[in-house]
Amino acid sequence: MSTATAEPQAAAGVPQAPRPAFDYRRIVANGLWTENMVFTQMLALCPLLAVTSSATNGLGMGIATTLVLVMSNIVVALLRNWISPSVRIPVFVVILAGLVTLLDMSLNAWLHDLYKVLGLFIALIAVNCGVYGRAEAFASKHPLLPSIVDGIAVGLGFTLALVVLGTVREILGTGTLFSGASMLLGEPFRFMEMTLFDDYQGFLLMILPPGGFLALGFLIAAKRVWETRRGQRRTAALPDGAGA
Repeated sequence: MSTATAEPQAAAGVPQAPRPAFDYRRIVANGLWTENMVFTQMLALCPLLAVTSSATNGLGMGIATTLVLVMSNIVVALLRNWISPSVRIPVFVVILAGLVTLLDMSLNAWLHDLYKVLGLFIALIAVNCGVYGRAEAFASKHPLLPSIVDGIAVGLGFTLALVVLGTVREILGTGTLFSGASMLLGEPFRFMEMTLFDDYQGFLLMILPPGGFLALGFLIAAKRVWETRRGQRRTAALPDGAGA
């Protein structure tokens, strides 16, 4: 073999394969809606049903989980080339546990009222299948920027599910919306507090876990009905034979 043949292709002027372009719109759409952690994948139901007795609690839990998602995706994406596949699971668990411990201590120090409301469920973020799944399925296989976008999108999708479910349960259960926002999240959030129905006697079932199951079931059903009808409208709008 000649020396010229042994030279790398790059030295011979052969263009290198371009890096794959990431479809950030698809990543965001998947995290927010198509592959929503709650409404599609049915993950993280324990904190979802436990803390969504009000929209404020759901918002606080969603923000906390989003922070952990983004930070864990950043750390895993940066270390992915140094983590051996054989020990990736315990390494990811240690990373998540460390980040959740920092979050737990920060909430206890600066947002103590929210910390008391969320309680044990802050620590349980470390074993949240949805959070671990993003580190395993996405951040460990992709560069930093797409991993950050994925963490933000999935976290916002989870927050959306928490707030929507909390809103439904709070309105039906107590007739209020974002009650206690100023106490749990700080004085700047006082504008969010609303009383929708004066002299409302309340519907106790909706602020109990069984009410959470019922509300979640109706929301998932509504999402699937809407997606089915949207798909039918798109199919009907296609020219004859285009869907074949």
